[in-house]
Formats: sequence, structure tokens, C-alpha cells
Amino acid sequence: NYLLGVGRADCTGPVAEIPLMGYANPRQVGRGLLTRLYSRAFIVAELDDSKRVVFVSADIGMVSQRLRLEVLKKLKSKYGDLYRQDNVILSGTHTHSGPGGYFQYTLFWITSKGLIRPSLNAIVNGIVKSIDIAHQNMKRGRLFINRGIVENSQINRSPFSYLENPASERSRYSSDTDKEMVMLKMVDGNGQDLGLISWFAVHPVSMNNTNHLVNSDNMGYASYLFEQEKNKGMLPGEGSFVAAFASSNLGDVSPNTKGPFCVNTGESCNNPQSTCPVGGATMCMAMGPGNDMFDSTKIIGQNIYLKAKELYENASQEITGPLSSAHQWVNMSDVSVELNVTHTVKTCKPALGHSFAAGTIDGVGAFNFTQGSVEGDPFWDEIRNQLLGEPSNETKACHKPKPILFSTGEMTWPHPWHPDIVDVQIAAIGSLAIIAVPGEFTTMSGRRLREAVKREFDSHGTPRMDVVIAGLCNVYTHYITTYEEYQAQRYEAASTIYGPHTLSAYIQLYRGLARAIATNTVQDLPRGPEPPVFNIGNLTLVPSLTVDRAPVNKTFGDVLQEVRQQYRASEVAEVTFVGANPRNSAENATEHNFLMVERYANISDSWHTVQNDASWDTRFYWTKGLFGRSNVTIEWHIPHGTEPGIYRIRYFGHYRKRLSIQLSVSIPFEGISSAFEITAL
Repeated sequence: NYLLGVGRADCTGPVAEIPLMGYANPRQVGRGLLTRLYSRAFIVAELDDSKRVVFVSADIGMVSQRLRLEVLKKLKSKYGDLYRQDNVILSGTHTHSGPGGYFQYTLFWITSKGLIRPSLNAIVNGIVKSIDIAHQNMKRGRLFINRGIVENSQINRSPFSYLENPASERSRYSSDTDKEMVMLKMVDGNGQDLGLISWFAVHPVSMNNTNHLVNSDNMGYASYLFEQEKNKGMLPGEGSFVAAFASSNLGDVSPNTKGPFCVNTGESCNNPQSTCPVGGATMCMAMGPGNDMFDSTKIIGQNIYLKAKELYENASQEITGPLSSAHQWVNMSDVSVELNVTHTVKTCKPALGHSFAAGTIDGVGAFNFTQGSVEGDPFWDEIRNQLLGEPSNETKACHKPKPILFSTGEMTWPHPWHPDIVDVQIAAIGSLAIIAVPGEFTTMSGRRLREAVKREFDSHGTPRMDVVIAGLCNVYTHYITTYEEYQAQRYEAASTIYGPHTLSAYIQLYRGLARAIATNTVQDLPRGPEPPVFNIGNLTLVPSLTVDRAPVNKTFGDVLQEVRQQYRASEVAEVTFVGANPRNSAENATEHNFLMVERYANISDSWHTVQNDASWDTRFYWTKGLFGRSNVTIEWHIPHGTEPGIYRIRYFGHYRKRLSIQLSVSIPFEGISSAFEITAL
């Protein structure tokens, strides 16, 4: 028995003009909304309330160090020492379709145009609010754990790297991805459903890098389906049941199950370099199971949801026992690792290899870099030397066989390009140990880490622990491959920034945390060096907000392109309005809803909301024109089973108006489509 609390809050942020975080493609800038992003918080406390653990899964690319430090600062001012470095885990789902710009290290500024305050604030506030809601709703309850296999939802996107691992190790596993989902079910004292956390390893990249609509990808769709199922009659994002689908060791795992094909010729490019005969690496792209990326997102999301639903309904193994948590900051650029009695190796200052620029089959790089390059390219190396400086011989030697493209650990202007100080953290809830990792562990790296932690618990008198990896927690340090995978230098290895022994270092560190928890000596763990906080204002290349203008003889919210009079289910109702920059709305209210689909009720002669902008059936597109003009197009993809009747679509926006040279204000407005009929098929 525990005290349990769950909470969900909006963390969407600005949906226009902000680069999306994930594919590192500067052209992939937000232009609208497919579905809202949420932070989902879960608090577990002992009955005497002596100990607490908080787990947050947010629909964002990853948790950045800046984000974590700001959240913890706010929690401290609200709750004192109740929520701390050691007992709060913040994890990102790793959607690649959320706004970026919430990082303090310079490398991440390049593709997300700097540090964008409105984006960072929306996520900080959303996470804190979700924890507030969970905190206010604590009640007695019980926890159950279940696990099961998810089929047809993943492939390994670097199978040739995986094959570098020892045959004896590979033979212990039936697949080159982890197909197991671990699910934690929460019910209150009366057996009423509260929520769930699922951990499953797959990249939320069903939406590819041509997408410009903010959304939570396949994992978010699974959350949406589960929450809609449990919060009957509620609009998306409303209702008390909270379902988090959290990330795990997804480093080399893609949801694009058809595998890699040459976009131009249609032939497979499943080769060690992921290149095509014509057009090279930039033509090699993996395809999902659906007709398009929206369809693929729903197929993968539904697979994950259906397994979670089955595991939830059949969960019978109860979790009991004490809570504990352990956290350390570590300088990851300088860890000595004892491989055995005679051999000690070291981690390196952070650096990215050439294949980092190649991208992956889920999203290729901009210039024709190829994966698996163990030699540098004299052309790019020379450009790099001129612009950014040459890597030191020490760093080159430390990272071998990685050819260094960016020696980020030696680049400090205007601030360091990559973190040195990294969080390692484990929280134990009875027999469940959650390993919070600061990046993307590959399948085999994750297996080795889980096994080492489990063995550590076993050997210190805490057998039968369920060990789960929560990915993209606390600070982002790219990828963690095995030493063997590192030798092949595909994208994941080139992005293992602390060198070939990164995984060994983490295993040593997490074993130390597990030992401290098992032997009840957490208080003796050294805290480690505190991470820096750089004094950065709003430093950004995002265009500043200008005055919005409507066309002559029109006003904001006027309909430019009307709906048809009649539709059937599975058709798309579409309407275009005179619009204004959606960023105005984000700055006014974090939880601004841009649209509603309403149904007319004869009996009461009134309109009732049936969909909002968090629905996966609605799409909100913003098109920027010249001289402050813009249009908004709203699509409603009418689902099968929609009740026949009279409907309309409403748009809510804010336009910016200048009152004086110094002062401009955002003024709310709305637009309404004509009524239209949905007929039975």
C-alpha cells in the first residue's frame, strides 16, 4: 500500500515558427498543431509519507539540463525539500515533433535557433503543473506490475552494428530489439483506476522530418487512446485517468517496420552504410507500416496501446516494499573505469563523429555524409578546422576509431557546446527499480545495463528486482552504444559523445547507485560536481512577433474558404480563415485551444463541443503570408462512427495590435464555419 497521485498538464508551447526538436533539420519548423503535448506526473509515497518518488513523462524530445534545473528550482520554492534531485525523475517520450529551443548547451542552438524562452517556459510550467495536480490528489492505493511482448512495432535501424556484439551474447536473445513492454498499474484503495506508466523501446519517429505539425507521435497516440478509453465522455486532455507511454533503451530502434528503401528507385538500402546506388545516403529512408506518416503513427501507437490495455487488465503481481532513490552528478568526460583487475580505461571529452552528420534511416542528414565512416573527410575536416578549430590529439586518440567532426568538449564559445556534468539516478519502488538514463541507450547497451544493475541488487541481498530503463532523462547526452557497436561508427556510435567506454562508465556508476540502495547507504554517496547554469537571456534567431494584418475589407476570423454543406464519415471537412500568428496565443495562455468541432443539439437548441485541438482527428495549419498576413486552415478528418447530424468548426486566435511605439497587445478573436451536415453512409 502506498499514497498515490497522478496529474496531467499541457506543455505544448508555441506551435509556429519554432524549430521542431529531434531530426536536427533547421527547415523543420512548426506550422501548426496535430495534437497537444502533455506532461504526465506520478507520485508514489510511503503511507507514513517518509519517502516519495516522482516520475514524469513529458511529450518532448528529451529532458535538457536547463529544463530539469528550472523545474527543480520551482519545486523547491513550492515544496521545500519534498521534491529533490534524487527523488524526481523527468523523462522525455522522444517525440521528434515538439518545439525545440530549451537547451543551454551551444550545439543544440544550431538547429533550434538558440534558447527560446516561450518554449522552455511552457515545458517547465507544464511539468510543474502536472506534479502540482498529482500532489493535490494523493490517496491510498496499490501498484501492480505486468510485462508482455509487443509485436510488429519495431526494427533495429543499425543491424550491422548490433552484429558486432559477441555471438555468445546475441545468442541469448531472440531479437535485435527489446520487444518487452513493462507496465505499472495504479489503482486507489477502492480499486478505481488512477493511471499507468508503460516503458517500451521504440523511437517516436513515425512522423518524419517533412512534418510541420506539433504532435506527440506514436507514443502520444497510445496515451490518447488509453485516456480516451478510461475518461469516457471527456474531450482529449481532460479526465482524471493518466496514461504515460515512456521511452526506454530505444537508441537503435525504429518504428518504420518496412525498413530502409531508396526513395528514388524503390530498392532496399539495408546495408552497413545505408546508401543508395543513385543519390547516396540522402536517398535512404525507412518506411512505416501505413499509407502515410499519419497512418503509420496510428498503427504503431495502436499496437502499443492494445498491448498495454491487455497488460493493464490482467495485472496481478502487486508491488510492495520501501521507496528509495539515489542520484549523483558525474563529470562524464573524466571517468576511470575498471574493466578488470589489470585494465583501467577512461571516458573522453565529448565529441561527435562524422556519421553524426549522416543522420539515420528515420531522418537523413543534410550533406551526403554516410553512416559507418571510420575515416574523416578532408574537405569537411578542413572547413571544421577553419571555423571551429581542430580537435586536440588527446581527444582524437581517446575517441578512436571515431573520426571527429565536432570536438564539442573543446568548444566553449559562447558557452560550452556539450555537457560534462551528467545526472545518474535510480529510483526504487518496492521491487521495481527505475534507471533514469541521460540519453539513448541501444538495445544491447540497455540489456547490459539492466543485467548489471539486477546482479548488483542480487548480490547485496535484494533479489528479484524488476529493472526498467527510463530513457531521455534529466540531461541529453545523445547515444550510448556498446564498445563493439562503437567500432562500426554508424550514427548511434558517432553520437556516443564520451568515447568508446561510455557504456562501461555508466554501468560502473549505476552499479554504485544500486549498491547504495540495496545496502541502505544512499546518504553516503558523494553528490558530485554541480552542473553549471549559463546566464542566457532570450538568445534566438526566431523572428520577433510583428503586428498581424487582415486583408482589405476582411477581419480576423473571417472565412476565406468555406466547408461543403455535406460530408460522410471518413471524409475531411476543411475550412480556411483569416488568421493570426499562433505564437500570440501561446504567450497569452499556456492552454489556449485553437479549435473546436461542435455538434448541434435540437432539443436544447445549442452547440456541444465534440473535438478540440488535442484530438488526433483535427489538424490546425498556419500559413504565413507577406506583411503580417496569414491564413489558418482547420481540417477535421471525420472518423468512422461519427454520429450523423449538424456540425460546425470554430477557430480561436489572438492578433497582435500596436497601441504605441513601445506597446502592442494581443486581442482575442474567433471564426466560425458554416454549419454542415454529416450523413449516414
